[in-house]
Amino acid sequence: MSESYDFDLIAIGGGSGGIATCNRAGSYGARTLVIESDPVLGGTCVNRGCVPKKVMWYGGAMAHALRDAEGYGFDVTVNGFSWEHLVEKRESYISNINNAYANYLGKNNVTIVHGYARLTDANTVEVDGKRYTAERIVLAPGGHARVPDIPGKELAVTSDGFFHFKSQPKRALVLGAGYIAVELAGMMQAMGTDVTLGIRKESFLREFDLMLQEKLMDEMLADGVTIEKQFSVASLEKLSDGISATTESGKQVGGFDAVVFAIGRSPSTGDLGLETAGVTVDERGYIPVDKFQQTNVPSVFAIGDVTGQAELTPVAIAAGRRLADRIYDNQEGRHLNYDLIPTVVFSHPPMATVGLSETQAREQHGESITVYQTAFTAMYNSFTSHKSKTAMKLICAGDDEKVVGIHMIGLAADEMLQGFAVAMRMGATKRDFDDTIAIHPTSSEELVTLR
Repeated sequence: MSESYDFDLIAIGGGSGGIATCNRAGSYGARTLVIESDPVLGGTCVNRGCVPKKVMWYGGAMAHALRDAEGYGFDVTVNGFSWEHLVEKRESYISNINNAYANYLGKNNVTIVHGYARLTDANTVEVDGKRYTAERIVLAPGGHARVPDIPGKELAVTSDGFFHFKSQPKRALVLGAGYIAVELAGMMQAMGTDVTLGIRKESFLREFDLMLQEKLMDEMLADGVTIEKQFSVASLEKLSDGISATTESGKQVGGFDAVVFAIGRSPSTGDLGLETAGVTVDERGYIPVDKFQQTNVPSVFAIGDVTGQAELTPVAIAAGRRLADRIYDNQEGRHLNYDLIPTVVFSHPPMATVGLSETQAREQHGESITVYQTAFTAMYNSFTSHKSKTAMKLICAGDDEKVVGIHMIGLAADEMLQGFAVAMRMGATKRDFDDTIAIHPTSSEELVTLR
């Protein structure tokens, strides 16, 4: 650590990645500074992403539980649902997290500055006319939601705007085929909004295993979501009955009081002064890094969504902590392995995945692939009028049948996967799964009893 700089480390971005990096570095005695352009800490995940999304997902799950209660003998009358009450509680919960960040960063002597940061050279950052220097700088500004350049785009909101809804939309159009689109569509439908999901091709979540794509499509249709395929919106228009969308092929659907763009996100690298410091970006605006998160400039590192690698909050946190471990705790060679990253889509029902899809596995391992799968009605749904299905797939490779992919959709899939992901990282085989005693009666036991 050098005394010739104001700080040992500066993080541009006070989201999960920047906070994790500085907090871990600070715990080792480094002098660190977090710069955040928002008035509060936490970034997208805490303020307009995973955390408020999960709260709303729980709201949808609660609506489904009330629907299912009759099957278990309960005579339930639902007198109403207050979107406003849920949002108020959600915002209070997020405020507590914002305050907690400031408190625990302070314990590790992390300085916090709010304002928009730009690099002036490879060791200097300027915020509102004031300059700060550091031996190392980590770029963690995250990303932002894309907005299509079409007539009427101002009539819609992005996923950010969804979390500003103070009242529940009665009819909503969600545009997009990624996990954010299906999550928002599913939770709004569950809580009583009449949702149409517009996707550009025949399926959504196309990077996921085909089984998951197909099963979730069936479940969303059964839940009442209208899915418009081959739906490329060319314009939006405000009519007397609400917002109308017209596609490139001339099809028109309307009567919506809310339209949400969920068509992807772009890295927030456009106005960071990267060129001044000599940091290169690729054609999409992402910052290339090596396995140690280092950019082409030795003193500048990048983590999280701006690197274009597995754009997930826990990934940014893990990369930042390993970076701090290596530099400030002498853990030589420590870095994040981006293989076998488990992830969950909080759809209704949830889906969970880790490793290779069947298509990817066949491309990499050819004829050595063995696929085990099952589809069933979970015990919970055996008593409910809505017969949601659970499906699981185990993909194995080689003579020893090493597990290279696990894919699940159904009740509690989101909570099942974490332990199985540990087993996969340790190199588990199908025989290891078979030799594990099943927990009965559960859905998760299916993964250790597949034939």
